[in-house]
Parts: sequence; structure tokens; C-alpha cells
Amino acid sequence: MRKIRCAIYTRKSSEEGLEQEFNSLDAQREACEAYIASQKHEGWVLLPVRYDDGGISGGHLDRPALHRLMKSVDEKRVDQIVVYKIDRLTRSLADFAKLVDRLDVAEASFVSVTQSFNTATSMGRLTLNVLLSFAQFEREVTAERIRDKIAASKKKGLWMGATVPLGYAADGRSLKITEPDADVIRRIYDLYLRHQNVRLVKEAVDAQGLKTPVRTLCSGRVKGGAPFSYGHIHYILTNPVYAGRIRHHAKVYPGQHEPLIKVETWDDIQEQLKSNSAKGRTFIRRNRDGAQASVSPLAGKVFDQTGDRLTPSHSKTSKGRKLRYYVSHRLVRGSSPRDPSGWRLPAPELETKVAELIRRHMDRPDFRAGIICDATTDETAELGTKLSSFGKLDSGVTDNAHVPHLAFVERIDIAPGEVRMALSAERLAGVLNTDQIRIDEELLKITSSFQHRKRGVETKLIIGNEPAEIDKTLLRNIGRAHRYFDLVRSGKTFDEIAETEGVSKRRIQQLIELAFLAPDVIRSVRDGRQPTGITSDWLMRHAFSPIWSEQREVFATL
Repeated sequence: MRKIRCAIYTRKSSEEGLEQEFNSLDAQREACEAYIASQKHEGWVLLPVRYDDGGISGGHLDRPALHRLMKSVDEKRVDQIVVYKIDRLTRSLADFAKLVDRLDVAEASFVSVTQSFNTATSMGRLTLNVLLSFAQFEREVTAERIRDKIAASKKKGLWMGATVPLGYAADGRSLKITEPDADVIRRIYDLYLRHQNVRLVKEAVDAQGLKTPVRTLCSGRVKGGAPFSYGHIHYILTNPVYAGRIRHHAKVYPGQHEPLIKVETWDDIQEQLKSNSAKGRTFIRRNRDGAQASVSPLAGKVFDQTGDRLTPSHSKTSKGRKLRYYVSHRLVRGSSPRDPSGWRLPAPELETKVAELIRRHMDRPDFRAGIICDATTDETAELGTKLSSFGKLDSGVTDNAHVPHLAFVERIDIAPGEVRMALSAERLAGVLNTDQIRIDEELLKITSSFQHRKRGVETKLIIGNEPAEIDKTLLRNIGRAHRYFDLVRSGKTFDEIAETEGVSKRRIQQLIELAFLAPDVIRSVRDGRQPTGITSDWLMRHAFSPIWSEQREVFATL
């Protein structure tokens, strides 16, 4: 008779009751042991190793005991997984499909003690999918119920956890003021009332030697004791908790805790912060006659490969930020809204790249020699100085910072792989303010390579031979991934690595997959030649094959 090696897997979502001598995990195991004993005549044998996950949700597969169990399955040391109920193994249909695939490869199976079905038949598989669908539905409904409870509690002004703001300590479902941290908060608000500027507040805070509080985390790691950053100061000044309020997403409710700052003072500061922010972003460029210049300096000058003009357009983000574009007119007017040959280019990036291309073209010796030919030596030097200093007019200006150079543009024609520009001789002569020049028409034409790449929801433009932009974050993360992988090969667990490196276990699991990138992909990252879509964020959010040839095929489409 063939011996069937059985492993019992138990799980409990919460840690409540796990400290008891006989808890839920023990009850599940006892029922499974009894079931295995009843199948002794079939050759079932219980393995002594325990696979228990206490206090871990079934909504994901990131569970230590489950990892150990599936590793044993992959190594063909387990023939049968026994669980009390299917939802103990997983509550996700997608995750269950992954587990079943691994079981099939290892020629193993599983059984539920309280739910009898046979996955070898179509009806059995249907029954299993129905059960898992309800398990997943139950998990999602529970999550919605918890979110609704938190929203209702915050609406009543209750504190529902998370990181306690500096100056307070948790007091049940409320907060209580703690000194001397509360005095630090008051001093930061007083400094802002005095200076009306976050940068000056930062300088004053540093001058007074104020530091973030030193805290010991549950992991034993000490955090804090550093100078306040600009972001931290801005967060303190905009946190409604200090005005006795509770925030829930975009809504703010009156809280039940004592405010550190008077409500009227806090509201006045928010208005001042908004006003300062608006001032920092506002810039109005004026023409020579004093009229306001167009916010889209290339309007009416850009055309696509079909001859269709690109029209200025814009959209707004959920936070109210305005995003400008140049869009093929046929896409705007609605006659062909999905024409694949139409263009939708980010305006600030297009203007910046075009202006830089013009600047480099005007700095070429042959360009200057071609336009400054009938002038004296002194006049030639003067005209050269004017050309060199022209771009300095842009200093300190944002968004439309390159309008002076863009004023030379007569027409731009964009086609896949190429961009052609024609500069205006009249405008160039007007800027140089001299009659002692003769302009060669060929020198007013610029042709360059043009690439238009999607990067998630963003678009990246590459015009001309731009210097390689090395993604230092991705390169640094690849190095960390190889270090973590070396530690794993030396016998270290993820928990041990997390404690040594001072990062979360989840972060290590995300990064370590970067160690399996193909060598040529890593070289391209080092040289800044990787496809635009390959970023740390994309690689950690998308599963990619460890097989190098398959990686290259996928990355080539980004």
C-alpha cells in the first residue's frame, strides 16, 4: 500500500485567544488529526512538523508557515495537505489557483475535513470555486464593515489609531496632551506666526536646536533625534489634530480631544499657507507692450505627420493641479477621438526639450559664423555676447521658463522618430537688434531624432542625443537585492535580514526579486539605457519572469 504523507495546516486571522493553553489552532489540528486517523486504511500518515499561522489574514499568501509547507510540497516531502476548512488555506480565488498549480506540479493534493468534495470531477471543482467565492466575499464584506466603522467613529471625533502625532499620547479612543513635546509644537506654530514662511521656520527651529523625539519601536530599533525636515514642519502646521479635529481622508470632523492650537489660529495659518503656495507657483510673463503672453508658447506652431495642428489642452488632477498638453486637433474636436496616429504630448516637457535643442543649436560655432558675417570684430563680439546671455533671462522662472528661446520658433513638424523645426529670421534679428547680420536659411532649420515613450500613465519625450539619465534609485535597489539574496543563500531568514538591515520583511521580499534581472538589463540600468518603463516602482508592482529571454521580451515593450 502506498504511504500518503499528510501535513496539517492551521490558521487564525486574529491573535485573540492564541495565548490560551488550548486555542483555535489546537482545535483545528485536533480535528485534522482525527480525520487522518480515520483514513489510516488508505495509507495516510501524519507528519510531525506543525504548520501554524496565528494572527495572519487569509487574504494573501505572505505567511511563514504556508511558505514552509509549500516548500516541503515542492520538494515532494508532503503528499496531502489537510485543513479544517478551505478558507484556512486561502480566502482568495486567485491565490488558490496558484496553490493548486504548485500542488499539481508536485503531484500532491489537499483535503478539507469539514467540506467534502472531489476536485477530480467538474462538479467538485465547481463546488470548490463556489466555496472560495463566498470566502472571498466574506473577507471583502468584513473589510468594508471595518472601514465603515472607522469612518463612523471618526465622524464622532474618536481617535482610531495609527501614528500618534507629536505632542499627544493615545488615551483609549481619544488623545491626551503630553509635555514637553506639546511645547515643541506650540513653538513651531509661534515661529510660523512670526515669520509666515516655512523655510524661515525651518531655519529658526534648527537654530534653537529642536529635534524630533527619540522613540523605541516594537522591534527594538531607536528612531528620532534628528532635525525637523521641511516636510515634517509643513505636516505639523497642516495637521488638523492640533486644532482638536479628526481627519478621515478628505473630510475633517470635530474631535473629542483637547486642541493644542486655537481653532481660529490654525484656520488663519491654513489660509496663509495656501496663499504662500499660490504665490510660489504664479508667474505671468509680459510681452514688450505689457500684454500677458500665452501660457502655451508653442500654440499654433506644432504640426503632426498628417499636417494636423496640435492644440493646447489641459486637464486637472484630483488635487486640482493643472496638467497642460499639446493634442492633435482631430482628437480635440471629436471627429476621430481614438485615432492612433494622433499625438498627446505633455506641454512643459515638450517646451523644455525644444528650448534646449534650440539653445544647443544656437551655441554651435557654425551657427554663429553663419549669422554674424558682415559685422566688425567688436560688433561680432557684442552679438556673440547677446546670444550667450539670451537664455539667462529665464533664471528663476518656472513652467514657461523657456519662452525666450521658444519665441524663435516658426514651425515644428513632429513625426514618429523625427522632429523638424524652422526658426524665424525676423525674430532672431529683432533680438540681436542689429542690421549687421546675414542669416543663412539652412541654419534656421533643425532636424533631430524624437522618441515618445509611455511610462505608466506618464509620457517621456526624448529629443536629440540627450545625455543618459541614470536611475540611481533603481541601481541602488538592485545592489540591495543582490546583498539580500547573498544573505539568504548563506542561510539567513527574511526576519533575520530585516532585523539586521533595519527594514521591513515586506520590503526585502519586494526588492529581492531584482536580483534575478538579466545581466544585460542591469548593465543598461547602470548606463542609463534601460527602457523608460523599467523603474523600481514598476518592477515591484509587476511580476516578471526570472528567465532572462522572457524578461527581454517584456521589457522591450515598455
